[in-house]
Amino acid sequence: MRIVTMRSLTTLLLSILPLTAFASSPEAATPPTDYHEQLTLRPLPLSSLLASFNFKTNTSQSDFDAQNFRFFPRSLGQILQHAGTRELHLRFTLGRWDAESWGARPWDGRREGGTGVELWAWLDAATDAEADEKWLILTNALSGLFCASLNFIDETRTIRPVMSFQPEGDHPQGALNNSRLLHGVLPHEVVCTENLTPFLKLLPCKGKAGIASLLDGHKLFDASFQSMAIDVRPVCPTDGSECILEMEETIDMVLDVNRSKRPHNNPIPRPPPVEELVCDESKPYHQEGTCFPADALQGHDFTLSQVFGRSMRGTCPLTDPNIPPVCIQVPEKRSVFSTRGAREVRNKDGQSRCYFMDAESDDFLLVLTQPPEGEDPAAHTLAPEEPLLYAERSLMGHGQEHGGVQAILTNPSDTEVEFVYMESLPWFMRVYLHTLSTRISSSSNSNSSDEIIKEIYYRPALDRSRGTQLELLLRLPAHCTVFLTYDFEKSILRYTEYPPDANRGFDVAAAVITTLEPRVMNLRTTSLLLYLPTPDFSMPYNVIIFTSTAIALAFGGLYNILVRRFVGANEAPSPVGKLKGKLLAKMKALRGEK
Repeated sequence: MRIVTMRSLTTLLLSILPLTAFASSPEAATPPTDYHEQLTLRPLPLSSLLASFNFKTNTSQSDFDAQNFRFFPRSLGQILQHAGTRELHLRFTLGRWDAESWGARPWDGRREGGTGVELWAWLDAATDAEADEKWLILTNALSGLFCASLNFIDETRTIRPVMSFQPEGDHPQGALNNSRLLHGVLPHEVVCTENLTPFLKLLPCKGKAGIASLLDGHKLFDASFQSMAIDVRPVCPTDGSECILEMEETIDMVLDVNRSKRPHNNPIPRPPPVEELVCDESKPYHQEGTCFPADALQGHDFTLSQVFGRSMRGTCPLTDPNIPPVCIQVPEKRSVFSTRGAREVRNKDGQSRCYFMDAESDDFLLVLTQPPEGEDPAAHTLAPEEPLLYAERSLMGHGQEHGGVQAILTNPSDTEVEFVYMESLPWFMRVYLHTLSTRISSSSNSNSSDEIIKEIYYRPALDRSRGTQLELLLRLPAHCTVFLTYDFEKSILRYTEYPPDANRGFDVAAAVITTLEPRVMNLRTTSLLLYLPTPDFSMPYNVIIFTSTAIALAFGGLYNILVRRFVGANEAPSPVGKLKGKLLAKMKALRGEK
């Protein structure tokens, strides 16, 4: 006999309540198309796997203005209305995208942010002062909604981009003239599970069903790279119908398959035995005691439950049934097995396939098998797409007073690339604009460095008021590498402005690169760690201790002088006489004498 407790019964009812409520509604026979979701899997070299989760929610502009929220989250919608936000973009990012090994970024980098938290939005405001007030409301409200430190995006961390961040939505020209674009970033923000939970609560199925049920904080934040993005923009159809407000949520993560497949009873990673190592014997330094890891893409096999630590709980009943929820990008020769009843649809290019699930099945399973032995591994793999631009940035110089920044931008393609390079620097990095220079490294091109930079927008910093904004419009020829450098001066902060971990350094936000030709894409460099002149923080404590001791001695002496009463020695009662009288009284009491 099975005993069902009240707690387990309540949990069961809560888990099936959204499904039963939808099934009993009049619209259950025809699922709406205002929401859809899709998961795309793409194997990467060296046992890596890119998992891209995409969720889209649409609502009409009239319903949004009337606060008639259906699938659009009310919590976020009311914040956007109160702050007068026309378009919003929010990013939570950890790790670094390895473009040399993994190739081009997913979504052309449009759903990727710099390390930490990045936010930019178009606000309805006629003046900059009004925009600042609404920006303050927006950052504080989003800080509470997503459990992040967005309220620390103050005027020193806020810029107004000029050439970067063009609007993605459909806005009337008159509305754009009366709106302001503001951008802020927190490179030191630590993204963790408490940011994922509010992200899932914005979804209609709340992570209880569909591809969102695969999202686990332990797997997501154990990835080599992960990015969570939220984009809200208006979309106006070309047929003249009513505009809609679209919210798109995206999660991209690069998982290590071998690390994810480690059994739960072995939480501590241990090196594999020597006989299980896959070495690249083509290396000239390969020896018996030296092993360079070979590209394990040809032995890339996994299941959904192994990679994400849990199985997929069916499909979300609110999603569009015409959009496949799961897709995988592998050649046609690669064998992939799915749950019985799932329908497979292969793309015409032969490089991807998608799966429609059976509505009656509870869980969905997907298995990618190893290629047959003896066949060419290249026939069972997809080569990573070469990115349009490579970018890296680092600090130069030495000492505690001056420094420099060097950005290396490489164009590996056969066409010329035009892009905007933007940096948002803290106010304590005083940039010397006259030191800005470029140097071209190319064997087949003789362009001068003066032809690289086309336009410059520079907004200098004000101490403790605003940071430095630098935007450059550059044109890089094919197969060229340009070295962009400039010098800066380090400021000395007040001792109260240093964080508790001052000796660690200060995080500098990543540079944002937006390509304009031949196509539009975005990429970010890595953030920097800047060391500033740090005082000896033991000296303030020594001063405090010394002054406290001096004050205590002075106050103690003065207090004794004011309170203590001075009398002559002959006037004071003798303590010996008092003690003698007390002893005599005790002796008489013991003898019974009066």
